[in-house]
Amino acid sequence: VQLQASGGGLVQPGGSLRLSCEASGSIFGINGMGWYRQGPGKERELVADITISGRTNYQDSVKGRFTISADNAKNTVSLQMNNLKPEDTAVYYCNADIKKTWYSSFNAYWGQGTQVTVSS
Repeated sequence: VQLQASGGGLVQPGGSLRLSCEASGSIFGINGMGWYRQGPGKERELVADITISGRTNYQDSVKGRFTISADNAKNTVSLQMNNLKPEDTAVYYCNADIKKTWYSSFNAYWGQGTQVTVSS
């Protein structure tokens, strides 16, 4: 199983970026997907996640600015980030709870991380 993330970059404060992540490989089912971030000198933290049924959850600091969405048929998750702030600067990681076979349990898989830098 691989998670491939894309879409990071450098943006000015108030700008927008869209992150995308695709899960591929031996996948029987996905329970949910999400995005985490790790800023300089900080621990990794949840940004937003979405269940297979479409229920979403956001970190308080990004509510109203970020929107998570998923395409269950394509095993993809996206994060639309608007009104970006310097404190959003971090490496963003996608995450998915994946079941590889019908008899296995769900396990967490991680993408490689994509850098988001918000600076003027």
